[in-house]
Amino acid sequence: MSLDLGHHGDTEVGPGLIDLAVNVRHEPMPPWLAQPLMSSLSDLKAYPQAEKATAAVALRHGRVSEEVLLTAGAAQGFVLLAQALRGANHPVVVHPQFTEPEAALLNAGHVVDRVLLREEDGFRLKKEDVPDDADLVFVGNPTNPTSVLHPAAEIAALARPGRVLVVDEAFSDTTFREGVAGEPESLASRRDLPGLVVLRSLTKTWGLAGLRIGYLLGPADLLKRLAAAQPLWAVSTPALAAALACASPTAIAAEREIARRLAADRAHLLRRLGEVPKVTVAGAPASAFVSVRLQGADKIRLELRERGYAVRRGDTFPGLGADWLRLAVRDTATTDAFVETLTAVIEEQA
Repeated sequence: MSLDLGHHGDTEVGPGLIDLAVNVRHEPMPPWLAQPLMSSLSDLKAYPQAEKATAAVALRHGRVSEEVLLTAGAAQGFVLLAQALRGANHPVVVHPQFTEPEAALLNAGHVVDRVLLREEDGFRLKKEDVPDDADLVFVGNPTNPTSVLHPAAEIAALARPGRVLVVDEAFSDTTFREGVAGEPESLASRRDLPGLVVLRSLTKTWGLAGLRIGYLLGPADLLKRLAAAQPLWAVSTPALAAALACASPTAIAAEREIARRLAADRAHLLRRLGEVPKVTVAGAPASAFVSVRLQGADKIRLELRERGYAVRRGDTFPGLGADWLRLAVRDTATTDAFVETLTAVIEEQA
C-alpha cells in the first residue's frame, strides 16, 4: 500500500484547535535565546558566517568543528545524505519512524528496503533485524512516532566499516532518566564508531520549527561530502544565533530541567490513558509524544477534531495503520481535558 510519506502533524492543526499533533514545545522563549535572535536581525545585510556556531556545537558534543555540519532544520540533513550517498547499494530505513528519511531517499532515486519493528516486541530494535549487507541505515532514537528509546549499545552494534549508520536524535534532548546527567542512550559524542552520523534538531524543545535549524555529527570526511551537496549559506544568520545560544551551558541545563518536567507530564498522560477503555500505548514512551492503538482511530480522530483537538493520524507511518494515533505530551490540565473528551468519544462510538 502506498503511504503519504509527506504528511506531517502540522497538517492536522487548524484555527481554534488544541494542538496535540505537533511535537514542538509550547512555551515562551527564554531571554537568553530571544535576545541573540533579536540582535541577529541587525546583521542581515551580511552573509551568514557559521564558524562560531559550528565550534560551539562541536564543543557541546566533545568534537572538532570538522565533525559538525549545521543544516536548515534536521530534515535538510536527510536530503543531503540521500543526495550525497547515491552510490549506496542497499539503503534501509527502520520503521515505524519519521517518514522524511525514506521520502528523501526515494526522491534521490534510491530503492529503499524497510525493516518493520513489531508491536509485540514493544517496537524495540534488535540488531539482527537489519540486513548484514545494508550499507546505509536510518534509525530514530528516540523514535518518532512510537517514542521508544533504544539502548545505545544495540544501535552502536549496527556500525561497521563500509556502512553509513544514520541515527535520528531529533528528540534526544526530550529524554530523561533519573540519575543520568545527560541524554540517556545518545550517541552524539561517539567518535569511535565507523560511519556513524547523528542528526540533531533544535526546533522541538525551543519552539523554533519556523526558524529551521539542526545539525549533523559524524566523520569529517563524510560531512565534507554532505556539505558539498548543501546550498551556499544554507543556514540563516538568526538560525546560527540560535545554534550558538542553544549550545551554551545555560541552554543545556535548561534542557535537562525541561526534560525532567516533561517526563512527569508524560507519566501523567500514560496514567490517564491507562484509564481509557480499549486504548493500547505503543512500547515504553520516552519522548515528547506517545502513540496509541484503538479501534476506529481514523473516525475518532475526526470526532476529536470536531470537539477541538488536533491529533496526528498514524496510518501514514509504515508499520502502523488506521487504528493508530500519535499524541503530543502537554501539561496535566490539557491532558486531563483531552482524556475526558477521548473517553466520551470512544464510549459514544462503541
